[in-house]
Amino acid sequence: MPDGRVETDSLGPRTVPASAYWGIQTLRARENFPVSGLTASRHLKRAYAQLKLACVRANVELGGLDRERGDALARAAEEMVEGKLDGELIVDVFQAGAGTSFHMNVNEVLTNRALELLGRPRGDYAWLSPNDHVNRGQSTNDTFPSAAQAAALSALAEVRSGAALLATSLRRRAAALGPLAKSGRTHLKDAMPVTIAAELDAYATALERVLETLPTVEHALAELPLGGSAVGTGVNSVPGFRGRAVAEYARVSGLPLAVARDPFETMQSRWPLGLASAWLRTLALELLRISNDLRLLASGPATGFDEIRLPEIQPGSSIMPAKVNPSAAECLAMVAFHVVGADAATALAVQAGQLEINVMVPLAAFEVLFAAEILAAYLPVFARSCIDGLDVNRERLERYFLDSGALATVLTPRLGYLKVAELLHEAAASRRPVRELLLERHLLPPEEIEALLGEAALRKLAEPVR
Repeated sequence: MPDGRVETDSLGPRTVPASAYWGIQTLRARENFPVSGLTASRHLKRAYAQLKLACVRANVELGGLDRERGDALARAAEEMVEGKLDGELIVDVFQAGAGTSFHMNVNEVLTNRALELLGRPRGDYAWLSPNDHVNRGQSTNDTFPSAAQAAALSALAEVRSGAALLATSLRRRAAALGPLAKSGRTHLKDAMPVTIAAELDAYATALERVLETLPTVEHALAELPLGGSAVGTGVNSVPGFRGRAVAEYARVSGLPLAVARDPFETMQSRWPLGLASAWLRTLALELLRISNDLRLLASGPATGFDEIRLPEIQPGSSIMPAKVNPSAAECLAMVAFHVVGADAATALAVQAGQLEINVMVPLAAFEVLFAAEILAAYLPVFARSCIDGLDVNRERLERYFLDSGALATVLTPRLGYLKVAELLHEAAASRRPVRELLLERHLLPPEEIEALLGEAALRKLAEPVR
């Protein structure tokens, strides 16, 4: 077999490796953009393949493509949907504006695989063209953002599963630990008591509330510019293509996709990807807060809070023997940091639209999908390696709880804020219990002191408001 085949595009001829399904425009992109070594997300590869399959079927049905070429292209697209051609989608995620490089990579691979299925040589573009046939009635301008939004829908579904699993783990662990009273803290200072179960349940509630807002994001992503072609007019498409292609794309992908209410708006604006990114950032901020709390509560053991014990999953130091760190929570924080940073890059990309198109959509798509993928990958691991094995230091919980001066807050309805503050300052200075000072000064009867500051009464303070 010869080492290469000669292909020609509008800039002239080039030699493409004989074994490659990709062609000359992909070759140019590989040479022009050797940036990161990162290629498109698996979600985007599958979403683009599904889009092309839908467009081929719509064109065949509406007379925009003959049956022989259409059937071969459909078979090639089905193979791409299954991931069989992933290794041929080689364009770097940092590429030419709008995503033309990756789009043509997809078109060329489908063309050459279809030619092979038809018994024709790769590169026979006079008979089957990546521009004239695979791309009939389409443009990078409508297909790339459509595939990116469909890919985001798939990726966010995986994030939803991971976040829901983590929330379930938190609730399960809260139920297992039970209503153990502990010192609450505000401003990192002693505050009224809570229970360890209430803290963990609150983390779960926060995640569930973020998940409740996801349908709004999904609704925005589902409205596609597909069929708008170059600027929203549907130029070069057969009548009815827009509606038929989107309907078939919804069927092929299993996603609730819809025709854009305004084809020009969905060509110009990439705000749905911005909304998806903002949602991921919001989730990341909650995860970061939870991670920070867990690390703080597990700090020590000798010089920190040491109220909870996280599973020991690996040695924590190359120099200090037996040191074990909250590694799972640290990893979660790093994932969250990256998601927040990805949102900043996405925001810049989303605002960069000019007139009829936003050419920065490849960056927005990459950042949203990468952020979603690292969250989806790690949240189940974090639930398993950290939350499911979380335990408490009951002795430390008990001591902090009973020693907290904040418990004297229950005295304010009887003695007033200033008098209780005076008692607490004196107790701290003299290192004497508030109960002892109350008895010594005859400020309250012994039975009332017991009713307010007895251990049973204090534990009741940790119960949630009804």
